Amino acid sequence: MTSKTTKSNEPIGVAIAGLGFGEAVHLPALKSNNSLKPIALWHPRKERLKDACNKHGLAGHNDWEKLLKDPNINAIVIATPPAPRFELAKTALEAGKHLLLEKPVCLYADQVAELQRIAMLRNLSVAVDFEYRAVPLFMQAKRLLQQGLIGKPWLVKLDWLMSSRANPSRPWNWYSLAEEGGGVIGALGTHAFDMLHWLIGPTKNASALLSTSISERPDKSNGKLKEVTSEDITLAHLELENITEKSAIPAQVTLSAVANRGRGCWLEIYGSKGTLVIGSDNQKDYVHGFSLWHASIGEQLRSVSVDKNLGFTTTWADGRIAPVSRLQGWWAESIRENKPMIPGLAEALTSQLVCDQVRKSASTGQMMPVSSTP
Repeated sequence: MTSKTTKSNEPIGVAIAGLGFGEAVHLPALKSNNSLKPIALWHPRKERLKDACNKHGLAGHNDWEKLLKDPNINAIVIATPPAPRFELAKTALEAGKHLLLEKPVCLYADQVAELQRIAMLRNLSVAVDFEYRAVPLFMQAKRLLQQGLIGKPWLVKLDWLMSSRANPSRPWNWYSLAEEGGGVIGALGTHAFDMLHWLIGPTKNASALLSTSISERPDKSNGKLKEVTSEDITLAHLELENITEKSAIPAQVTLSAVANRGRGCWLEIYGSKGTLVIGSDNQKDYVHGFSLWHASIGEQLRSVSVDKNLGFTTTWADGRIAPVSRLQGWWAESIRENKPMIPGLAEALTSQLVCDQVRKSASTGQMMPVSSTP
């Protein structure tokens, strides 16, 4: 790797771009990692930046080029809204910075592929925050599937029904624009598709129906209604490839941000030897509240506990911080040991290819093949 700190025991200097999820989750997670050290924040609005820097005692930048020239910054967490991420990430990689990217990494798969090309050329580590891979119960589910507990998977059903945008009075913002990366495909679909690829196998074909239930939202500056172009409901049908069994597995994915009293996130996997279910109805904290159940053929579902070696050593009131901290630890290890980062851009590309084809299917009414490249 190019970073000088990777050759010493000094913590890797990290800047955070974006002060929403970046400040609330990534910053406390970084502070818990001995291999990483938060040293600067970036935000385009000076007043917002000043308040955060004063609160946390960190340096601040609102000039991206100046941040990239700071020799103390070896890596950057980019947790901005989706639209600017590609250009920010591209210039950061060209400046020799390791990255941890929120998802969706980019608006389109070809942009993810371009970042992957630059990162490989410059030998830089890029992590992607698919944090469900770092949640103990999901890791336990992965382990059980690998052990063949349910046999050959026959059917997968994922319902992710949230109420975060069910109130029509919630103000219009970037999330309301499909062209800015808003909507449930970017917010939930990227996670959902990666989850299925990780647990079962890659998507070979996809079809979908998209819907915008709340077509206008009030502009918070004047109260006037503005058009919403992003989807708040997605019904997707996927054909997954079980690489181990060399078979195709149908998967039904339902995503919604406008489900009043929605039941949360529930994944059901039905196989030749049994059933595995993981789910949570917690609408406020998408990590706390999950439970895992298993049933062999002819048996009732029973609760499954987590193996001790998969549990978190530290937890927070905000359940999102622990898995992000774990993923950041994997990132630091990738940087220091010069080894591939998983989940990284390869996993982001696979997920984004499905997102792109799901949108194409909704506009054409056709089942779309999903290739391994844009």
